[in-house]
Amino acid sequence: MALRKQQSQTYISRPSFPEQPQIKKPTKQAKKILTKGERFLLIGLLSVVTILGLMIIQTQTAVRSTSADIQLMEKQIDNVSKENTDLSIQVSELSTYERIWKKAEELGLKLNEQNVKVVPGQ
Repeated sequence: MALRKQQSQTYISRPSFPEQPQIKKPTKQAKKILTKGERFLLIGLLSVVTILGLMIIQTQTAVRSTSADIQLMEKQIDNVSKENTDLSIQVSELSTYERIWKKAEELGLKLNEQNVKVVPGQ
């Protein structure tokens, strides 16, 4: 039996390995979606997009304002040109010889050929 005990002891005994301390697994923390650098880049990108959007809106507002001013000026030009054509028609109607002769008679003027002076033309 002594032999058996010796064999069983050798059979049962385990090779000795130095025991390693058990590594505790850290509890799972909430995984961060973005790192600091990614957040910085995202904020920078959003800032650039916002600034460019505001610049586009400001430019479009200026274009629309200028377009409205141009339309107003064109309207004024059309009105003035119509007025000018109306006035030129009135001038041509009022400067006919028959009308001038009637006005001269109304004012008591008479045609006297001896009283007419000829001015040399240029």
